[in-house]
Amino acid sequence: MRRILGLASVLVALAGCNGTPPLDDFGPVGDFQLTERSGRTVSQADLDGKIWIASFVFTRCRGPCPQVTGTMARLQSELSDRADKDRILLVSFTVDPDRDDLEDLRAYAEQFGADKDRWLFLTGPKETIDSLSVNGFNLALQRSAERDPQPGQEIAHSTRLTLVDRHGHKRGFPNRSGFDGRSADDAGQPVDDLPKLKDALATLLREQP
Repeated sequence: MRRILGLASVLVALAGCNGTPPLDDFGPVGDFQLTERSGRTVSQADLDGKIWIASFVFTRCRGPCPQVTGTMARLQSELSDRADKDRILLVSFTVDPDRDDLEDLRAYAEQFGADKDRWLFLTGPKETIDSLSVNGFNLALQRSAERDPQPGQEIAHSTRLTLVDRHGHKRGFPNRSGFDGRSADDAGQPVDDLPKLKDALATLLREQP
């Protein structure tokens, strides 16, 4: 009995030796096939073997999207000196594919300094995007039912960033499948989940070298 308890203590210590708990597995994102801003087709299979961080935004957004994309840009910059940066991708999905054409996505990506090799911007049929957000990532997405909604406020969607492992599974700390991509909440209070996301990413890179 003492040996069993001793072994359990060692395992707990190893799990926490890097200062972060082990990551929960929230299940697969699921298959998809979308178009990148370059015009090439990107599927879930194309991302296999990569660890990636996903966000949902749209280029005309007058809400939190610029904050979310700004956080992704900050993440790109802070990861640029890592020796293993080629193992990591950033992936942004537009929730407004009817308006966001490839030219819009290219201009938006350029605005935020997105590296074409490390940060993808994906679009596709609205039904596919909606299903991917709600069923694949378990993130809320609602389109306005108003006849003439305020421009740039037609779509309410999650501001969460999601960490995805090499096998296409959503990963994160216990009871937290996503990380807030905003720099300020609805009350204007500062938000900075990026350190937590980077800790989770480091844990995942150790788990899946």
